[in-house]
Amino acid sequence: MGHEYELSGGNASGPVVKVGDTVRKIWTAATPGVHALMVHVHERGVDVPSPLGRDDTARQIIEYVPGSLAIDASPLTHDELHRVGAMIRAIHDASEDFSPPADITWETAIAAPGADLVCHNDLAPWNLIVGDRWVFIDWDAAAPSTRLWDLAYAAQSFALSEVDASPARAAAGLRAFVDGYGADLELRRRLPSAMHRRAAAMLDMLTAAHEEHREPWASMFADGHGSHWAAVVDYVGTHRAVWLDALTR
Repeated sequence: MGHEYELSGGNASGPVVKVGDTVRKIWTAATPGVHALMVHVHERGVDVPSPLGRDDTARQIIEYVPGSLAIDASPLTHDELHRVGAMIRAIHDASEDFSPPADITWETAIAAPGADLVCHNDLAPWNLIVGDRWVFIDWDAAAPSTRLWDLAYAAQSFALSEVDASPARAAAGLRAFVDGYGADLELRRRLPSAMHRRAAAMLDMLTAAHEEHREPWASMFADGHGSHWAAVVDYVGTHRAVWLDALTR
């Protein structure tokens, strides 16, 4: 086995290292289901890192996709936000006929309000590789959810994370993202409130983890994630009428 290089990130999935053209990370009870989902959506035309089994230390082996994380790159343009929205629509559509084995275990930090399809649950700029390929990584939190709940998190994370941005500018980016997804009118009408509820759920989870000393969330709360999500909840909730107008006018 080649030299191991530690990769940044991996807050909730333990240490992550690069070995040659692969990534190695902890194998959990959820990994068989996660890998099965990744294979399924890939077979339906979605570009995802290829899961390659486990190594001799019982870690996951996943294809390493070169590029930069979107969160570290320049702000996405409206055309790029449109592209990301279309990527997420493709993932959701590909997941619709995924039927995991009955004995699959899922591990996700925030329970979804429904179980329409198995979702990634962390489609955000810190999990999007941009380069020759645009690929979502870190599928470990995949679990049953709904289109609306998963889209609400992604739309807020990509378009409404800069709480100092003018609502009008943020709304234009949100519109580009949701247009890329191809959301129908009903989904657009429900999205502003869903984004607020989803951000609040993240804040509630981090706050409870901090109070109960549950890692890694407790440390993340103290390191600034708590204050960030509190600001996001306020920003997204305060301007719901702006988001609704941008999405439905």
